[in-house]
Amino acid sequence: MAVFDCDGTLWGGDAGYGFMIWSIETGLVSRNAADWIDSRYRQYRAGEVSEAEMCGEMVQIYAGLREEELRHAAEEYFRHHIEAHIFEEMRDLLARLTQDGVELWAVSSTNHWVIEEGVKRFGISPSRVLAARVRVDDGLITSQLLAVPTDEAKASGLVEAGVPNPDAVFGNSIHDAAMLAIARKAFPVNPTPALSTISAEQGWTVFYPKAVLADQKL
Repeated sequence: MAVFDCDGTLWGGDAGYGFMIWSIETGLVSRNAADWIDSRYRQYRAGEVSEAEMCGEMVQIYAGLREEELRHAAEEYFRHHIEAHIFEEMRDLLARLTQDGVELWAVSSTNHWVIEEGVKRFGISPSRVLAARVRVDDGLITSQLLAVPTDEAKASGLVEAGVPNPDAVFGNSIHDAAMLAIARKAFPVNPTPALSTISAEQGWTVFYPKAVLADQKL
């Protein structure tokens, strides 16, 4: 079994934040909801709102919308704004793992509509996606949180899903550290400074995609 974080690991950028901004700009969410989440995000950036709270609220703002509408929006957003930033080395790696019969999982604190849409490109089924989600009743999105996989919740979510010790885990940030730690082999990809420090301490092999190295040279 191999487990992958998504934003920053399989593709460049933050699809969760990007989708939130895009959905506000396109009028998918109400102005009141947009103003509220903007205020909360400012608090998050100031350290007044936790990562888990912010990721959960970035899913809750879609309460009252039809899930079918969100799936269509996620497909449009990913195709136009994220797909071009998929790391080719990661696409090739997952293709080879699939050919070898490896079971692939995706774990992300981004909403599951965007993640499920994105990981289709890698052959990961929705049943093996752990992502931020709320309850949906008769096709209508509610504000009741079901999961926000970040930090320790990524590792515990995998344990609950029956993946307590994956053979390999790939992640890019400090919020992936807990699930990297339960892997038989941990592979930080394009790590943030905080994860780079942990990687050095743990002796984890770090990988930088060519697209990242090219941006650093610029």
